[in-house]
Amino acid sequence: MSGPSDSGAQRADETDVVPVPAELRAGRRRLGRGADTGDAQVIALAAADTVPAPRPGMPLLRQRRRELRGHIVDGKLDAVRRQHSLGKLTARERLALLLDEDSFLELEPYRRHQATGPGLAANRPHTDGVVTGSGTIDGRRVFVYAQDFTLFGGSLGEAHAAKIQKVLDLAVANGAPVIALNDSGGARIQEGVLALNGYGGIFRRQVEASGVIPQISVILGPCAGGAAYSPALADFTFMVRDTARMYLTGPDVVEAVTGRRVSHEELGGADVHGAHSGVATVVHDDEQECLADVRHLVSLLPSNYLEQPPVTAPTGAVDDYRPKLAEIVPSEPNQPYDMRDVFAEIADDEEFFELHAGWARNVLCALARVDGRVVGLVGNQPVVFAGVLDGPASQKAARFVRFCDAFGIPLVSLVDVPGFLPGVEQERGGIIRQGAQLLHAYCEATVPRIQVILRKAYGGAYIVMDSRSIGCDLSLAWPTNEIAVMGAEGAVNVLHRRELAAAADPVALRARLVAEYSAEYLNPVYAAERGLVDDIIDPAETRAAIARGLAMLREKRKSGPARKHGNLPI
Repeated sequence: MSGPSDSGAQRADETDVVPVPAELRAGRRRLGRGADTGDAQVIALAAADTVPAPRPGMPLLRQRRRELRGHIVDGKLDAVRRQHSLGKLTARERLALLLDEDSFLELEPYRRHQATGPGLAANRPHTDGVVTGSGTIDGRRVFVYAQDFTLFGGSLGEAHAAKIQKVLDLAVANGAPVIALNDSGGARIQEGVLALNGYGGIFRRQVEASGVIPQISVILGPCAGGAAYSPALADFTFMVRDTARMYLTGPDVVEAVTGRRVSHEELGGADVHGAHSGVATVVHDDEQECLADVRHLVSLLPSNYLEQPPVTAPTGAVDDYRPKLAEIVPSEPNQPYDMRDVFAEIADDEEFFELHAGWARNVLCALARVDGRVVGLVGNQPVVFAGVLDGPASQKAARFVRFCDAFGIPLVSLVDVPGFLPGVEQERGGIIRQGAQLLHAYCEATVPRIQVILRKAYGGAYIVMDSRSIGCDLSLAWPTNEIAVMGAEGAVNVLHRRELAAAADPVALRARLVAEYSAEYLNPVYAAERGLVDDIIDPAETRAAIARGLAMLREKRKSGPARKHGNLPI
């Protein structure tokens, strides 16, 4: 075996150093011979005296970060001025009004689109036109996104949609409400199908979050095309007059297709959706008032379906005596009164949050507190169509009942209903199907349910308004209650038609028969004797009776039948 001296190399642990070839010492390294020339291939090494550029120090990096963040937050001055000239706040100004001071944590402020469509490659602003993140309202966690009309008109592209989708995912994962501030021209046309795909991802997440967390949508500018479905999927939609507008097809398309010229406000303004379509839950005159009301609504809602709404200190409602109630509601069944006055007497501090105040006004829906705990109030409104139920009123109440049931909010139904609205238009418009929606909503509700019959409760409308037969837990009635298939006049006309036609004095006969029918069937104790009413109460004790009933039902636990889901008659 040859020794070390044969190869000229040394082991690593020997003191002699391996000689360095001259070409490496000269700054070149031999790589091997070329295929054709036979010459060795070499590359130049960096000269020993070349010094790499120094990396920026932390102070400089911090300064650059501050400058970039300032640029992102401040936005483009001319675009901000244009937004203000339209009577609108910027996205960040809106978030500052909505959230607790210094509570906002922004997500992905540096996000930029990667699209290369016409005019996009050289225009890649940070945030991509939507500010997303989380903050608190009265110390409670919420997730938010605010579309920024100063960038791309708030239009939605792939990156924009991805930020919103992330907020929705985080809201569900953390069990916190999500609030959307909409101000967008719709899909970003240059991004084509990617924008449409982004909308689809948002809609799917909203549906999956339905009944899991409260979803609130606030329209503060345009909300056109497919974007309008997002507010429609939310639990509550707020709109601001004059600046907010929402429609699937704009005025130009409507004119091209129908020949009718309409303005943005006439087609999809706040009052249109607040009074006619029913899409808007609450309508306000300005953004400040609107966002303050959103904060108030959040204070009445649980963070998710597993939690209870915030509880305030008891107000002594269980012993509260309200003699004014007997004065508000006339004993005569045909005398009108405002059910809002009854709501005020029942609610703590006479305060309640009415929903859809301008739409389907013959029924009232509101959130309120009774003895410090949130309840949902549903009541017929005698000053509008005598409080009858029609299609829109049934749908309005049904959606509210389903929301309350989804989030564990007890229901109190105040009944004074003469029936369903008759007529050819109602029947052709689907009043049977629409009334069945309210019936379905009450029947499947598992939260505590209390019914109070103030005066009239006639026919199918009595059944639908959470009667004992469809599962209410506690049915109370005033001494003025009239529970029957129909009113005495109508019943006499049907039952005694021939007698009245043959009578010498039909007026006197009708009066006598009406009195007899009323005494027999409209007797206030008739239903109570048959177990359909739990108690006949003094009107002045209504608030106390409701508070005691809610306390009794507080631990109610009832699950629905084993099934995937019911088939709501929509």
